Amino acid sequence: MTKIAIIRVGGRVGVKKPVKDTLAMLRLHKVNHCVIVDDTPSYKGMIQKAKDYITWGEIDAETLAKLIKKRGKLLGNKPVTDEYVKEKLGMTIEEFAEAVIKGEKSLKDLPNLKPVFRLHPPRGGFKTKKRTFKEGGSLGYRGEKIKELIERML
Repeated sequence: MTKIAIIRVGGRVGVKKPVKDTLAMLRLHKVNHCVIVDDTPSYKGMIQKAKDYITWGEIDAETLAKLIKKRGKLLGNKPVTDEYVKEKLGMTIEEFAEAVIKGEKSLKDLPNLKPVFRLHPPRGGFKTKKRTFKEGGSLGYRGEKIKELIERML
């Protein structure tokens, strides 16, 4: 099962209640927050509902490992370290990311890992937030190009 990275791009002003509720269910409460979800019909429906405020695409193990290393936080705002992952799961962060992408493990398997990754604004900024990615903007489906955006935001 593929994993999808979803990043909130749009702010809070003027968001209609059903969309606001959907963003809350996705745990995307603030701009530049990122979550990793499974590619299931229910999540696809939620993505379609909130498409005017988010960008998304498929994530690979290498990018997920970088995301966990640089932006992963444990309860108490402590960083995720290789030692912690090795102690709890007996594997490195890279092996854990690989297992998550393959579907053998879930991000929930790492105790105390916060489900939301708080990212920096992207280097070079977002393009316009009023157009889709296909039209040269920042919103909507990016596919494999989500990796480039995450790299710019780490």
